[in-house]
Amino acid sequence: LFAAALAVAAFSPGPGIAAIVARVLGRGRHGAFAFTAGMAIGDIVWLTLAVLGLAMVAQTFHEVFALLKYAGAAYLLYVAWKMWKAPAAAPDIAPVAMRESRLRLFLAGLAVCMGNPKTMVFYLALLPSILDVTRIDGLAFLELSMVTLSVVGMVFAFYVGVTLRARRLITSAKAVQRVNRGSSVVMAGAAIAIATR
Repeated sequence: LFAAALAVAAFSPGPGIAAIVARVLGRGRHGAFAFTAGMAIGDIVWLTLAVLGLAMVAQTFHEVFALLKYAGAAYLLYVAWKMWKAPAAAPDIAPVAMRESRLRLFLAGLAVCMGNPKTMVFYLALLPSILDVTRIDGLAFLELSMVTLSVVGMVFAFYVGVTLRARRLITSAKAVQRVNRGSSVVMAGAAIAIATR
């Protein structure tokens, strides 16, 4: 039941999926694993908060979560600006994308997930209605964590794969510029959605 509910929530488009799609369209495969790994670990953090009954703590430390939310939104806006300004060269002749550290990409993905209102609602509001979180022991938590990583991993891999295929269809510099600008707008929209909820 948990896996099915998580799969439906993860597959439904939202700011996190928009960030993945826009990033892969604009930058290709580079950094996709580190970024999505950060998002997946963010899901584990939210799962942990829900299981430990820390929804009250999340409410109490609202400012910390708000800071994470705005950090994630700021990162998405930064990436949107970089995509808008990116050179319009066809993918096969495009210069190597600016190398970002894996740690930085991981932390950006984590911030995006921690600030994603859809993820917060799933773990802090819906999860307790699916599972009795008071009866989860260490083994059950480990099982839930593995299920979470498997489900979100498959969802993220699906979106990355589909987006990489779509990216291969883009062959002209004009098309690349349109994709970069469109991805920039989607990324900025995801940032606004995260910041305003």
